[in-house]
Amino acid sequence: MGSSGEDTDVSDSEIEEYEEKAYEELKNGKHQVKISDAAYTCPYCPKKKKRDFLCKELLQHATGIGKCSSQKRSARDKANHLALAKYLESDIASPSEHATEVDALADQDRDEMFVWPWIGVVVNIPTEFKDGRYVGESGSKLRDQLAKRGFNPTRVRPLWNYQGHSGTALVEFHKDWSGFNNAISFEKAYEANHHGKRNWQAKNGQKSDIYAWVARADDYKATNVVGENLRKIGDLRTISDIMEEEARKTDKLVGKLTNVIEAKEMHLLEMKSKFEETDNSLRQLINEKDKLHQAYNEEIKKIESSARDHFRKIFNDHEKLKFQLETQKTELESRGQELKKRETHNEIERKKLAEDIEKNAVENCSLQAATEEQRKADEKILKLAEDQKKEKEKLHEYIISLEKKLDEKQAVELEIEQLRGKLNVAKHMEDEGDLEVLNKVNLLLTSLREKEGELAYIETLNKTLILKERNSNDELQDARKELISVLKEIPANPDIGIKRMGELDTKPFHEAMKRKYSDAEADERATDLCSLWEEYLRDPEWHPMQVVEIDGKNKGGVILDESKNVLKEDDEKLRDLKKNYGEQVYNAVTTALFEINEYNPSGAYVTSELWNYREGRKAALAEGVSVLLNQWKFQKRKRGMD
Repeated sequence: MGSSGEDTDVSDSEIEEYEEKAYEELKNGKHQVKISDAAYTCPYCPKKKKRDFLCKELLQHATGIGKCSSQKRSARDKANHLALAKYLESDIASPSEHATEVDALADQDRDEMFVWPWIGVVVNIPTEFKDGRYVGESGSKLRDQLAKRGFNPTRVRPLWNYQGHSGTALVEFHKDWSGFNNAISFEKAYEANHHGKRNWQAKNGQKSDIYAWVARADDYKATNVVGENLRKIGDLRTISDIMEEEARKTDKLVGKLTNVIEAKEMHLLEMKSKFEETDNSLRQLINEKDKLHQAYNEEIKKIESSARDHFRKIFNDHEKLKFQLETQKTELESRGQELKKRETHNEIERKKLAEDIEKNAVENCSLQAATEEQRKADEKILKLAEDQKKEKEKLHEYIISLEKKLDEKQAVELEIEQLRGKLNVAKHMEDEGDLEVLNKVNLLLTSLREKEGELAYIETLNKTLILKERNSNDELQDARKELISVLKEIPANPDIGIKRMGELDTKPFHEAMKRKYSDAEADERATDLCSLWEEYLRDPEWHPMQVVEIDGKNKGGVILDESKNVLKEDDEKLRDLKKNYGEQVYNAVTTALFEINEYNPSGAYVTSELWNYREGRKAALAEGVSVLLNQWKFQKRKRGMD
């Protein structure tokens, strides 16, 4: 329990020696006791139990622990607190704070029986016979008189009997040692004026004025009105009993508080351990998600680059073929013109020319049909490119794993082909009847079966990897949906939150209507207009957007490889909306259109998306998890402060 820095406890026989040592340390300023003009602290109590005391309270604390008889207190702890009590009495506390109280206790016999709570007896109070009974001064008046003299009574009880006021009263004081000091001062003041208990009991004739003293055992046991009332409101106790009881109460309270604080500390350590474990798990999960996301982005870039190169090559090949067909068509047309010029030469030439013309016409029709087929093929290729672009995100799930196993699979297939070749050679040699050749054939057949089995295993493993990758992607999508669902129920974050994609912003509609109508009518008209445009946005028959090609030319140049959706400039609904209601309303509708086209083009209804408002983009899963973690930490700190 002590904090002196030593590891071993001293025995009870060494308490006095160690008390002197601790007292010298306190005098030399090794431990801080006084922290302000009115506040003190105990340097020997653990930090978790420290609190501010008044000098008098700290003295009672040190005295109670130093004289405690409990086995829970070590001898060293008792010695430290006895040294603190000595230091407070001798070196810190002013005489006015405790000298009178100590003197009052020192002058008294610790085993003398007092009435407790401390009670004074006042007799010979002047009374007057009126209306058939005696009356006297009220208790409050006598209490005020005693308070002016510095005795600080809490209450004065006049005692009555069947004749009225008995001329006696009981003066009650505070139950603590300051109350005892006031009671003793009260008694000594009257003794100094020869109006104490002995003067009252002396038989020396007529007595004037009031007499007073502190109630003791003889007063408590008396059969008069004083004894009857004392037995009702108090008990007989010695000073030693009261001091021991206070020490027991203090020790019991300190022990109970110690157990409570230790239990709280264990709970705090347990919660801290759980928090650190959870925090480490979350950090590890976030790091893993970041790595997966980075790898995913890199693979997507590779796939896009490969697909772009592939389609550029296809377009270049088709352009070359188209150019060749155009060249052949031009040559045939030129030959047709030459044949027409030679038609007048002779009949033979005319017949030949007619045959050539007919043949040229047939070939020309064939070329036109081929050109038309080429045009249709070009359109199909463009459509195929668009479909391929839509499907490339699905293909990336298994391309990565297949590429990793492709080299291994090709090596196995090559080895199988080599074995088959060797087997064919060996079979040709088998006809010669060579026994060694037959053995080699058997070995090659066995090796071939093993390689085929290995190839089948690799194909099965590839399918398993594809399935696992698909399941992993589904889990990521489910985690994102669950995160969106959770973030909807917590306070909004200014940077990362949930955005309803395709939802129409109604504020511009209200502002536009307020410029034309009164406030009451504007709200109704704005609501109607919003409802109308929400129906337009979800109308499958309305197509205000078109696909255009960008970053290239359509003819005679670089082959087109990208496209985007843009608004049709001649769309009547959008044009009338912008003309009648202004730019802000038009922007609200077009923003909703682009969001629907990007995030839900097939359903055309509002969807929730994890959104980075600060950067105006779709938020990553790790960003949403970070917001959730920060909210959890904030709630935990808030509960800790409460």
